[in-house]
Amino acid sequence: MQRELWRLLIYNLHWAYKTYNGLRLLTMFKYVISHIHTISKVARNTYGVNPLIFIIIYLVCVPIFYYSLFRIIRAVTKKLGNEIMLWSAIFLCANIATFLYVLIFGRNIPWWVYGIIAIVIGQIVFSLIRKLRKKPVNNSK
Repeated sequence: MQRELWRLLIYNLHWAYKTYNGLRLLTMFKYVISHIHTISKVARNTYGVNPLIFIIIYLVCVPIFYYSLFRIIRAVTKKLGNEIMLWSAIFLCANIATFLYVLIFGRNIPWWVYGIIAIVIGQIVFSLIRKLRKKPVNNSK
Protein backbone atom coordinates (compact mmCIF):
# COMPACT_ATOMS: atom_id res chain seq x y z
CA MET A 1 0.00 0.00 0.00
CA GLN A 2 2.75 2.44 0.97
CA ARG A 3 4.78 1.61 -2.15
CA GLU A 4 1.75 2.30 -4.32
CA LEU A 5 1.28 5.69 -2.68
CA TRP A 6 4.95 6.57 -3.25
CA ARG A 7 4.74 5.39 -6.83
CA LEU A 8 1.63 7.53 -7.39
CA LEU A 9 3.33 10.54 -5.78
CA ILE A 10 6.43 10.15 -7.95
CA TYR A 11 4.30 9.72 -11.05
CA ASN A 12 2.34 12.91 -10.26
CA LEU A 13 5.52 14.87 -9.58
CA HIS A 14 7.03 13.62 -12.84
CA TRP A 15 3.82 14.55 -14.70
CA ALA A 16 3.83 18.03 -13.16
CA TYR A 17 7.48 18.47 -14.09
CA LYS A 18 6.85 17.41 -17.67
CA THR A 19 3.66 19.45 -17.97
CA TYR A 20 4.98 22.65 -16.47
CA ASN A 21 8.53 22.15 -17.74
CA GLY A 22 9.82 22.20 -14.20
CA LEU A 23 10.78 25.84 -14.55
CA ARG A 24 7.22 27.11 -14.25
CA LEU A 25 6.65 24.89 -11.23
CA LEU A 26 9.85 26.11 -9.59
CA THR A 27 9.02 29.74 -10.37
CA MET A 28 5.52 29.34 -8.92
CA PHE A 29 6.95 27.71 -5.77
CA LYS A 30 9.50 30.51 -5.33
CA TYR A 31 6.77 33.12 -5.78
CA VAL A 32 4.55 31.54 -3.13
CA ILE A 33 7.44 31.22 -0.66
CA SER A 34 8.55 34.83 -1.23
CA HIS A 35 4.97 36.05 -0.77
CA ILE A 36 4.61 34.13 2.50
CA HIS A 37 7.97 35.52 3.66
CA THR A 38 6.89 39.08 2.82
CA ILE A 39 3.57 38.75 4.66
CA SER A 40 5.23 37.27 7.75
CA LYS A 41 7.86 40.04 7.74
CA VAL A 42 5.12 42.69 7.61
CA ALA A 43 3.26 40.98 10.46
CA ARG A 44 6.42 40.85 12.58
CA ASN A 45 7.43 44.46 11.90
CA THR A 46 4.00 46.10 12.00
CA TYR A 47 2.15 44.10 14.66
CA GLY A 48 4.92 42.40 16.64
CA VAL A 49 3.37 38.98 16.06
CA ASN A 50 5.60 36.28 14.63
CA PRO A 51 3.46 34.00 12.41
CA LEU A 52 5.84 31.07 12.95
CA ILE A 53 5.39 31.24 16.73
CA PHE A 54 1.63 31.62 16.23
CA ILE A 55 1.54 28.47 14.07
CA ILE A 56 3.72 26.53 16.54
CA ILE A 57 1.42 27.49 19.44
CA TYR A 58 -1.59 26.48 17.37
CA LEU A 59 -0.09 23.12 16.36
CA VAL A 60 0.93 22.34 19.94
CA CYS A 61 -2.57 23.15 21.21
CA VAL A 62 -4.47 21.04 18.66
CA PRO A 63 -3.66 17.62 20.23
CA ILE A 64 -4.25 19.05 23.71
CA PHE A 65 -7.61 20.38 22.52
CA TYR A 66 -8.77 17.01 21.17
CA TYR A 67 -7.42 15.01 24.11
CA SER A 68 -9.12 17.32 26.61
CA LEU A 69 -12.35 17.07 24.63
CA PHE A 70 -12.09 13.27 24.80
CA ARG A 71 -11.45 13.41 28.55
CA ILE A 72 -14.39 15.78 29.11
CA ILE A 73 -16.73 13.42 27.28
CA ARG A 74 -15.38 10.46 29.26
CA ALA A 75 -15.75 12.33 32.56
CA VAL A 76 -19.31 13.40 31.69
CA THR A 77 -20.33 9.82 30.91
CA LYS A 78 -18.83 8.63 34.22
CA LYS A 79 -20.25 11.69 36.04
CA LEU A 80 -16.92 12.80 37.52
CA GLY A 81 -17.39 16.46 38.40
CA ASN A 82 -13.80 17.25 39.41
CA GLU A 83 -12.39 15.77 36.21
CA ILE A 84 -14.94 17.64 34.13
CA MET A 85 -13.81 20.96 35.62
CA LEU A 86 -10.09 20.12 35.25
CA TRP A 87 -10.35 19.06 31.62
CA SER A 88 -12.69 21.94 30.85
CA ALA A 89 -10.05 24.37 32.07
CA ILE A 90 -7.42 22.64 29.93
CA PHE A 91 -9.82 22.71 26.97
CA LEU A 92 -10.37 26.42 27.47
CA CYS A 93 -6.63 27.15 27.69
CA ALA A 94 -5.95 25.16 24.52
CA ASN A 95 -8.65 27.16 22.73
CA ILE A 96 -7.47 30.62 23.72
CA ALA A 97 -3.66 30.15 23.74
CA THR A 98 -3.12 31.58 20.25
CA PHE A 99 -5.43 34.51 20.98
CA LEU A 100 -3.53 35.23 24.19
CA TYR A 101 -0.27 35.28 22.24
CA VAL A 102 -1.69 37.98 19.96
CA LEU A 103 -3.12 39.94 22.91
CA ILE A 104 0.08 39.84 24.96
CA PHE A 105 2.75 40.33 22.30
CA GLY A 106 0.85 42.19 19.61
CA ARG A 107 1.27 45.93 19.17
CA ASN A 108 -0.36 48.45 16.84
CA ILE A 109 -3.26 46.04 16.42
CA PRO A 110 -6.54 47.69 15.33
CA TRP A 111 -9.19 48.00 18.03
CA TRP A 112 -11.62 45.75 16.16
CA VAL A 113 -9.18 42.81 16.40
CA TYR A 114 -9.34 43.07 20.19
CA GLY A 115 -13.12 43.09 19.92
CA ILE A 116 -13.16 39.97 17.74
CA ILE A 117 -10.78 38.16 20.11
CA ALA A 118 -12.92 39.12 23.12
CA ILE A 119 -16.08 37.91 21.37
CA VAL A 120 -14.46 34.60 20.38
CA ILE A 121 -13.10 33.96 23.89
CA GLY A 122 -16.46 34.91 25.43
CA GLN A 123 -18.28 32.59 23.05
CA ILE A 124 -15.91 29.71 23.92
CA VAL A 125 -16.43 30.24 27.66
CA PHE A 126 -20.21 30.63 27.28
CA SER A 127 -20.48 27.51 25.12
CA LEU A 128 -18.36 25.46 27.54
CA ILE A 129 -20.39 26.57 30.57
CA ARG A 130 -23.68 25.90 28.76
CA LYS A 131 -22.58 22.39 27.76
CA LEU A 132 -21.40 21.55 31.26
CA ARG A 133 -24.62 22.73 32.90
CA LYS A 134 -26.72 20.41 30.73
CA LYS A 135 -25.13 17.29 32.23
CA PRO A 136 -25.82 16.06 35.78
CA VAL A 137 -22.56 16.07 37.73
CA ASN A 138 -21.48 13.78 40.57
CA ASN A 139 -18.29 14.92 42.40
CA SER A 140 -17.32 11.44 43.62
CA LYS A 141 -14.68 9.45 41.75
